[in-house]
Amino acid sequence: MKGSSLKNFTLFFSLIALTDLVAVQYDLPLVHTLAKPFLIPVLAAMLYNSAIAGSKKLVPIGLFFSWWGDIFLLLDRPGSFYFIAGLASFLTTHVLYIFYFLSIKNKAPSLFKKQPIWFLLTLGYGVGLVILLLPHLGVLKIPVVLYATVICSMLLGSLHIYFKTNRPANKFFILGATLFVLSDSLLAINKFYQPFPMAGVGIMLTYCLAQYFIVRGSITLDSTAIPNQ
Repeated sequence: MKGSSLKNFTLFFSLIALTDLVAVQYDLPLVHTLAKPFLIPVLAAMLYNSAIAGSKKLVPIGLFFSWWGDIFLLLDRPGSFYFIAGLASFLTTHVLYIFYFLSIKNKAPSLFKKQPIWFLLTLGYGVGLVILLLPHLGVLKIPVVLYATVICSMLLGSLHIYFKTNRPANKFFILGATLFVLSDSLLAINKFYQPFPMAGVGIMLTYCLAQYFIVRGSITLDSTAIPNQ
């Protein structure tokens, strides 16, 4: 993708994200409902128009399920099934991203062979999050524990390929995966443990950045490291 085109997509995405964040902060539900559904399609268009062909399967499908997740969470109301539907959609996205990361193969070692501390830190974070939430989950214990396991696995996948991908793609992937875990953690803490000020803004800001950086990682991935999908 030409630099100017990437900048244009980035600017357009940033404007939509900023509009949505303002709507969330100032409780403008109509603006939020109109802006949020456009976030993922812009990223999908940015990826589609990139010069990199290898990332145009698993990541776009992941974006498709993320889009449905966004829609379901927009429709969520107390007692409705939409939260579970959104959870399932994002769970599918994370699984697809895991497969995408693991499909990147070359002879470079896994980050965990050189720095196993990152595996332990990620595992510790996931266990700590589950312990914090577990007493408050009710009938959602199994789905939320499963979701926490998958999102931490997605982060592990991005860390695993750190030496298997070029810069800055590897940094984009780790940053995107970390922000995705943070976004989902904030959502879970706010919903199940304790609501906190500006939760909506924090959740959406980290979510938008997470998806953007994962897409940027896919675009900037060097052709020699593109997975066979």
